[in-house]
Amino acid sequence: MRFLLIEDNMSLAKATIDRLSLDGHVVDHAECLADANGFVSTTEYDLILLDIMLPDGDGRSFLKSHRSALESTPVIATTARSEVSDRVGILDLGADDYITKPFDFAELEARCRAVLRRRGGNASNIISLGDVRFDSLSGTLEIGQDTIHLRNRELRLFEVFASAPDQIFSKSKLLDRLFSYDEGATENAIEVYVGRLRRHLKGSRAEIVTDRGLGYRLSIK
Repeated sequence: MRFLLIEDNMSLAKATIDRLSLDGHVVDHAECLADANGFVSTTEYDLILLDIMLPDGDGRSFLKSHRSALESTPVIATTARSEVSDRVGILDLGADDYITKPFDFAELEARCRAVLRRRGGNASNIISLGDVRFDSLSGTLEIGQDTIHLRNRELRLFEVFASAPDQIFSKSKLLDRLFSYDEGATENAIEVYVGRLRRHLKGSRAEIVTDRGLGYRLSIK
């Protein structure tokens, strides 16, 4: 998944990026609202982590304009304010959740998973796809009696497919979801990871299909 972190505290930003990257997420970092607006104008994100107090303005103004533009990207607000009225105001402006600083990274990860599940219409971490049981929390595929442990990028790629079976994803779209700008990955990397997932799914009713000239999609036979 690709996240946008809007945070001006550099030590907290680095720690957050390091933690989320360990789970295979791609995280772009904006230190101010101007940078954040630049990022969202050019890139599609699965989740935005939004600090409220920023050097060039209030994060609530970003949230308000984001929702006014009918953008549905989930937003978790991070705030040092603990008053009920502040939290209610943030939620009423369109935040999907909030977390109060200082926070535990395990709680942040859990809130991210919960928000992403709700966006996908799932009540739990487990998704059934034909005879494949996918657990996004443990990073496993269960096919019959076999349990396959996915590596980080295999997991994040399968999450993309599992979130929208039969939807076609172009190589460039998948590249954008799996790699940061700094990594310099090419579309060949997507072919490699798709090949790995196909080997994992061999013999099951789930198949990653190539639609020539368009991209890939997850099909359930």
